[in-house]
Amino acid sequence: MKKYELFTIIKPNLDNDEADKVVNKIEEIIKNFGGEVVEADKMGRKKLAYEVAGFTDGFMVDQIITVPADKVADLKRQLRLNDSIIRVMFTAKECA
Repeated sequence: MKKYELFTIIKPNLDNDEADKVVNKIEEIIKNFGGEVVEADKMGRKKLAYEVAGFTDGFMVDQIITVPADKVADLKRQLRLNDSIIRVMFTAKECA
């Protein structure tokens, strides 16, 4: 399986517990697609450089994950369907 970096911005109008529930839901979705979370960095609430979906800040989470290549499109689709997530950046990691 290939490694990917998944960077998500979660709506700021949630409290910390609700944001953690969203992160846990993301990890559950990844596991359901046969992947795993290798590393997770919950950066907390940060100000955005520009307005995204009407918000000027959000909870940021950076995760290193592995997932089968044929499941990437389905994973992205599931993340877009989550109303609590305002932005997703999904990139392939270079293997050293």
